[in-house]
Amino acid sequence: MQESVVKSLLKAVLIALFMVSFSACATFQVGPTIAPLKEKTLMGKGPGKVLLLDIEGFIGNMKKRSFTGATIQVGMVERVREALMKAEEDGDIKALLLRINTPGGTVTSSDIIYHEIKMFKKQKNIKVYVSVVDMAASGGYYIAMAGDKVVGHPTSLTGSIGVIAVKVNAGELMQKIGVDWEVVKSAEKKDFLSPLRPLTDEERKLFQFTIDSYHARFTEVIAENRPKLDLEQVKTLADGQVYNAKQALDAGLIDKIGYLDDTVNLIQEELGLSDPKVVTYHRPGEYKSNIYSSIPAPTTINLLNIDLGLNLPTTTPHFMYMWMP
Repeated sequence: MQESVVKSLLKAVLIALFMVSFSACATFQVGPTIAPLKEKTLMGKGPGKVLLLDIEGFIGNMKKRSFTGATIQVGMVERVREALMKAEEDGDIKALLLRINTPGGTVTSSDIIYHEIKMFKKQKNIKVYVSVVDMAASGGYYIAMAGDKVVGHPTSLTGSIGVIAVKVNAGELMQKIGVDWEVVKSAEKKDFLSPLRPLTDEERKLFQFTIDSYHARFTEVIAENRPKLDLEQVKTLADGQVYNAKQALDAGLIDKIGYLDDTVNLIQEELGLSDPKVVTYHRPGEYKSNIYSSIPAPTTINLLNIDLGLNLPTTTPHFMYMWMP
C-alpha cells in the first residue's frame, strides 16, 4: 500500500516536471478559462432594462487564480469596467442599480470605480440608484456617491468615512531571532515606511499628511454629491463611525430606507417605466435566479493574520477606505 502511494507521488512529480519543461516551448491552458459576460434577466418583461451591478466584498483589483496560475476571476475594478463597457452598447438600459455590500477597500480602487460609474452615467445620460444591503462602509460609501439616490436596507450599516493604513514593524522580532538587515539607500527617505524599523517623527508626519489628504478627498466627494450636506457638515460625520439605516437617513447620508424591491419600484416610478427587465451580467457557470442571488457576507480583515515572512507586497502599507473593526 505504502509502495503504491510512493509510486503515485513520483509519477505526479515526473508529470509536473514534464509540464514545466514542455512550457518552455509551448503554451497550454490547465483549468477553466474566463468566458465573456452574458446577460441574464432576473425579473420583469420590459420594455426597458435596469442593469443590476454588484459591488461586493473587498474593493480591489486582485485577480483570483487557480493552483496552476490560470486566472479564474478578474479583479473588481476590471469586472466593473467590463460590465459598463458592455452596457454602453445597449440602448435599452434606462438605469443602473448598484447593489453594494462591502466594508471598503483600497483608496485607488474605490476612486476608480466611482469615476467609472460617474463617466458611464454622463455618457449614457441615465440615473444611477444604490441599494445598500449589509453595509456600504468607507470605500463602499465612496462608490455609492456616484448614485443619484441611495437606499439603505432597514438593517444596513453605512459610513465609516475615513482612511486607514497599517504598517508592520518587525524590527524587534528580527532582533530576537537574531536576524539583521543591512539597507543601502540613495537618500534618507528611500526606505520610508520600512517594515524593518519604527517610523521617525518626521516620517510619521509625512504618513499622516498622506492620510489627511485622502480623507479630505473623501469628504469633498460626499459634499459634492449629497446636496443636503455641506463640507462642514460632512466633516462632523467623517470620524470613522458607522451608522445604522435610521441614523444615516437622519444625517442625510442616504435618501430612503427600503428593500431591494423598493429600490426597483422607485426606479419605475421616477423614470416612468412599466415592469422593466432587471438584468445582470454573469459568466457561464454562475447561477443567478433572482435579484437577491450572490449576496455573500462582506470580507473582513484580520489584523492578526499578517504575513511576517517579509513579503514586500504584503508588508508595504496599503492606504484604504475601509472599516476595520
